Amino acid sequence: MKPRIGNGLLYGGLLLGALTLVPQSQADEVAKELKPAKNYTVTSAPTEELEIPPPVLPDLSGYTRAAALAKIPQHQGQGRIAVRRMLQQDALKDFIGGDERLREWVTRQHGMPQAIFIEGGRVSLADLARQLPKEQFAESEPGVFIARLPVVVAQGATLVVDKQVKEFRLSQERGAFLVNDGLLFLVDTKLTGWREGDNATATFRRPDEFRPFLVSWGGSQLYIVDSQVASLGYSNSKSYGVSVTQYTPGMHERLKRPAPTGWLLGSEFVDIWYGFYCYEAANVVIKGNTYRDNVVYGIDPHDRSHGLIIADNTVYGTKKKHGIIISREVNDSWIINNRSYDNKLSGIVIDRNSVNNLVAYNEVYRNHADGITLYESPNNLLWGNQIFNNTRHGIRVRNSVNIRLYENVAAANQLTGIYGHIKDLSDTDRDIRLDPFDTEVSMIVVGGKLAANGSSPLAIDSPLSVELYRVEMLAPTKSSGISFAGVLGDNQEQILDMMVRRKQAVLIDPIDSQVEMQD
Repeated sequence: MKPRIGNGLLYGGLLLGALTLVPQSQADEVAKELKPAKNYTVTSAPTEELEIPPPVLPDLSGYTRAAALAKIPQHQGQGRIAVRRMLQQDALKDFIGGDERLREWVTRQHGMPQAIFIEGGRVSLADLARQLPKEQFAESEPGVFIARLPVVVAQGATLVVDKQVKEFRLSQERGAFLVNDGLLFLVDTKLTGWREGDNATATFRRPDEFRPFLVSWGGSQLYIVDSQVASLGYSNSKSYGVSVTQYTPGMHERLKRPAPTGWLLGSEFVDIWYGFYCYEAANVVIKGNTYRDNVVYGIDPHDRSHGLIIADNTVYGTKKKHGIIISREVNDSWIINNRSYDNKLSGIVIDRNSVNNLVAYNEVYRNHADGITLYESPNNLLWGNQIFNNTRHGIRVRNSVNIRLYENVAAANQLTGIYGHIKDLSDTDRDIRLDPFDTEVSMIVVGGKLAANGSSPLAIDSPLSVELYRVEMLAPTKSSGISFAGVLGDNQEQILDMMVRRKQAVLIDPIDSQVEMQD
């Protein structure tokens, strides 16, 4: 065992770490993982191209409570309310396909399953309670409403749940859930999965147990503002909790609905299978929310979503996986000014060919894997993040090229401050056709600080290239001082001489690539 940080390191008023003992085997883990280095050259690089201005952040001033409320149609007439069979309804086909899923609702409703439909105008929960029998929908106490059937907001309709509603409960026993195919507003209220038998929230018990959920389909708009959403979702397609998702490919081809969108502002999401999930969504804004104690993920944008803004959120206590993850071609998006901590795995993950994203000014700490992880996702910029006290690496980059790391602080992480490596995923359960990858890594590291990380400030495995400039390396945990691993370790003396003593930019380049260029 060896001391990791001594008496601790103060940065920005925060104690990054106190005396922590790390097994020598864990401290040397990175060196064992790295493959034997090829021959590399270390040369001085021009600095002009490395000095880029701070990134331009999106203007968030328009995403406010007032702006969201202004989207409620003011001249829309009273909507119609009808109860129909769930079968043959486009908005419900995903949930009744196959005998097993149909059986779920037959069992819970004790007959051919039905749903409540809101059509052709604007409706409130009070309207539903007045027009429907109590076994389908009821005001159980003043301002508290419970749905005992699925509720569908049809295309062209609007449901407004506002401060007149203390709580909107979805009955777990009766198989209730909420589908938005039009406009849905939750403002100053609560939406809760409800276990009527216990007269309590439907807290998570096991992955395959039905819990109510909210799904907002292609062409819809969802606005959740200053509200609490709790105890929704389970492990079944599109039933994850709070989902903004395009229709399945076959239905999308027929319906041709535009990408769904929405704003989630100033709200709290608790005990949800996926705190937020989207699929082929566009321009969704997730701003100023708290995601706490969710089950699998806090925030999880997925497949081919783009133009997302994930800003000013606090995400912590995720029980199974990551705090924030974007995965599978989630492009041209911003993850900025968030706090992600105490999650089961990584704080922030960029995954599966998600490109052209900005991850900036986040605080990522005390996560039980990496701080920020990039898997198979080239062409991303990380700027000005503070990443500290994570159980594994501060920043991990795997099979990703053209990763630019600017002005980041990675301190007191148990393994490496910045770790770049390649990995062959062919023998895993990964679908290579769906998620292709190249075993290549390259990065530019400019500015910032790497301090008191357990194994090494930097370790890079078989890179196509690495450029380093103005990187401060402080408070080494090893008595021998700063110690690199991998390619950098093989060339440590020369790298430190150029970067630290002579204040030059350093280019580490494989000899093979230079020979190919000459040929």
